[in-house]
Amino acid sequence: MAAEDERLQHDGGRPRRGETIFICHASEDKASIARPLADELRNRGYQVWLDDFVLRLGDSLRREIERGLALCSYGIVILSPKFFEKEWPQRELDGLTAREIDERRKLILPIWHLVDLAFISKVAPNLADKLAISTEAGIDELAKEIDRAITDLGKD
Repeated sequence: MAAEDERLQHDGGRPRRGETIFICHASEDKASIARPLADELRNRGYQVWLDDFVLRLGDSLRREIERGLALCSYGIVILSPKFFEKEWPQRELDGLTAREIDERRKLILPIWHLVDLAFISKVAPNLADKLAISTEAGIDELAKEIDRAITDLGKD
């Protein structure tokens, strides 16, 4: 395994069938949702790609993100008002969407943060079709639903 890929694989937890989860989020949502969820998923044995875990001084932001998007098994997308105001997280979503279409499998696991169906329908109608879970459920419940979705997908 290449040295660059080892950083992506290292998560401090027990790997679960090799799944790596990429967490796509707006930086404003990191402290309240992205980081606590990443920590909980790592505690459950998943390999998690979160910029805090992977990026180091001098790294190419674009290259490291593209590597994470290319190597991940699933992409959690934290959809929030801030998410739709930013270019980077939307580009990450574009990459995950392209892979989902190309691979013809469920890859994107959406989480709604401070948004509802009416909001998503207005700003991203294609995402309104995907079953999502709200952050109102709490970090533990989010992690349980993600675990359940990935476990069910692994049975196919």
